[in-house]
Amino acid sequence: MTHVHDHDRPRRLGMPEAVLCEGKQDSHLVEIVRSLAAAGNPILLTRLPAERAHDLRLAEVAAEDAPGDSTDVFVHDAVSRTAVLHGGLPARPGTVAVVAAGTSDVGVAREASRTLTFSGVTVTEHLDVGVAALWRVLDRVDQIRAADAVVVVAGMDAALASVVGGLVPAPVIAVPTSVGYGVAADGSTALNSMLASCAQGVAVTNIDNGFGGACAALRIVGAVHRTTT
Repeated sequence: MTHVHDHDRPRRLGMPEAVLCEGKQDSHLVEIVRSLAAAGNPILLTRLPAERAHDLRLAEVAAEDAPGDSTDVFVHDAVSRTAVLHGGLPARPGTVAVVAAGTSDVGVAREASRTLTFSGVTVTEHLDVGVAALWRVLDRVDQIRAADAVVVVAGMDAALASVVGGLVPAPVIAVPTSVGYGVAADGSTALNSMLASCAQGVAVTNIDNGFGGACAALRIVGAVHRTTT
């Protein structure tokens, strides 16, 4: 199987090429990691649980095929279910705040943070600041306002996106999560709540799409600072 990778994407779009691991056969994923490791370019892998990375020995596969010093060629983060090959992209101007409602939303929020950090921008994380304890987000609002863009991650009723959207001037990207039960409906309620937000100009991604929220923020940061990587 031949894989053609879009190594020019960071320069062209200011965003990383990423490998979505979910849905790929094990043999194909091993082949992809092997070819990317040999190419030597920084690459982000998403939706990769720690147990799958371990079972497929992806770190060992990457190290075997990486050019030069391969000590840290493959770095996996279990919380975000992401892995990075060959470090990250060069540092660039811009700051993005990632705001998560509850600890159950941290996995999706960390996927956004990890994508942004990999892409070279500065990230500030504000976790467990949901509306059930509204003072927590109010205590952080000055720090959040200092960012060029804000990614808000929330499940259940997802009210945090409207709250942040009414408090900060920066563009807000809302990421609904599948956190919740009953009428939360695997994130559909959070999605509809964010889409129906009365806060002006809040943009919304697909459910659990931390990577997509981060990439929307990267486009904004690129426009603000007129830079691409």
